[in-house]
Amino acid sequence: MSGPLEPLDQAIARELAGDGRCSFTDLAERVGLSVSAVHQRVRRLEQRGVIQGYVARLDSEQIGLPLTALISLTPNDPAAPDDYPQRIEHIREIESCYSVAGDESYILLVRVASPRDLEDLLRRIREAAKVSTRTTVVLSTPFEGRPPTV
Repeated sequence: MSGPLEPLDQAIARELAGDGRCSFTDLAERVGLSVSAVHQRVRRLEQRGVIQGYVARLDSEQIGLPLTALISLTPNDPAAPDDYPQRIEHIREIESCYSVAGDESYILLVRVASPRDLEDLLRRIREAAKVSTRTTVVLSTPFEGRPPTV
């Protein structure tokens, strides 16, 4: 890790977090630098791993995955190795896997098409990871995926 970002790099990161498709020309105008200077700084931020990629955010309902759930994993055998992420990484419905403090070891964010698909997913997770699960179904999402405060 290279330490905190300098103010101009923070401004660039903040702008790109809000609009990853921002052109170098628009970005240069927003942060008060030349296009070549912005281009150079963006490349440096990518090389440092500050910018890890650019993605399109999709509306899960419109792509046929209207059911979102949070699944907490608790080991069946507390003495078993903590390799749960590796055991379930092949399961494509799992969007995010968070290691957490507390009673559970991990919390998963998943998206599926139906309650039946969620039931099947839970079975596959339990079999693959040898864990017990506790599921919270998301009723609505007032906001999600906000960029971090830079």
